[in-house]
Amino acid sequence: MTEPEPVPIGSTGVLVVDDQRLVREGIASLLALQPGVRVVGTAESGEAAVDLARELTPDVVLMDVRMPGMDGLTAAVALRDRTKVLMLTTFDDDEYVIRALHAGACGYLLKDLPAAELAAAVRLAHSGVDQYSARVSARLLGMLRHLPAAGGRVTAATPASSTAESGLTKRESEVLRLLATGASNREIARALFVSEGTVKNHVSSVLVRLGVRDRTQAAIYALDRGLA
Repeated sequence: MTEPEPVPIGSTGVLVVDDQRLVREGIASLLALQPGVRVVGTAESGEAAVDLARELTPDVVLMDVRMPGMDGLTAAVALRDRTKVLMLTTFDDDEYVIRALHAGACGYLLKDLPAAELAAAVRLAHSGVDQYSARVSARLLGMLRHLPAAGGRVTAATPASSTAESGLTKRESEVLRLLATGASNREIARALFVSEGTVKNHVSSVLVRLGVRDRTQAAIYALDRGLA
């Protein structure tokens, strides 16, 4: 009898859900080659994902949006109190993005991501950092700009203090403003004539100082205060 392979310490267990077999198996195979990720199973529908998640207890469920029967958004609602659900789809659609947020998904990614970036997104989602493709983040920020002003109300995504009160430096404030436009780290680095590593450090510092979880919440903070 073959001994089971040991589970890598610190690895993120992921369940891959997609109704197309070739896509599902392709994503699973690519993720299996990435460090820090182990594929615990695959499912072809929302119903199967809910059942398998109970059995396999994955850290993250990588879920397609549109599937026959129970779709990914409905399955995300059923799973949100049990595990992280990260949507992975070809549909760059405002309605689906908003529905995914309401369903409790921890992010919304498009299927054109390189395997290494997808694996990194899975690991970050497991650690509690919401993940959105650059195009999706830009669309979210565009929608936020058209929302009515919050009227000074404080929400979970908008800390009460201003950037000055939060102690942001001038450079961190510049990074925050660019981040709120949907700019990537590379684009911010080019705009400020600094390295991507420097930008990453500034972004991390901004998140800590503002007390927010991720780039999206930081962008919401900036937009709510007219900083972008």
